[in-house]
Amino acid sequence: MTGRETAVAVRFGPLRKRLLSLGVGEIVAAAVFAAVPANLAFVAADGAEAALWFAVAPLLSVLVQGGVYWLLARKHLPATIPPHFARIYRGLRVLDPIVILGCGIGVVATWPGPSLSAVLVVFVWLFAAAEYINYFHIRLAYPWPVWVGRVGRRSTPRLVRDLRAV
Repeated sequence: MTGRETAVAVRFGPLRKRLLSLGVGEIVAAAVFAAVPANLAFVAADGAEAALWFAVAPLLSVLVQGGVYWLLARKHLPATIPPHFARIYRGLRVLDPIVILGCGIGVVATWPGPSLSAVLVVFVWLFAAAEYINYFHIRLAYPWPVWVGRVGRRSTPRLVRDLRAV
């Protein structure tokens, strides 16, 4: 390793570790959200399986996109993500709201009626929309003690900053 490579490794080591944690965390979260609905007995009892899957699908998509982004950002430090990945994420920024809206229509079409499952379905679908906003418009993810103060600042997400820099 050259002196420059060592300096970059030392300087960006903590950030690389953080990006790895974020990337793996989002992918693990997607795996959990994919596994849990199949194992909720009350969802089946309420007849809400289809509605829940319509709510979960965009969430899985956005979580995996986020996880892959963090891993790409880690790999390409200190530079931004490469232009071909930026084009993909610009396309996803347009496609994701269509998927979220389409799945929202699927939720309505398969609505289970008033039940605990219905609350879960709405929560999961809204979480998908919030994750999309968090990655592509306004940063929403902060620790609870400082959440109100920082969300009010309307910070630009790192992914959007990377897309602008490419």
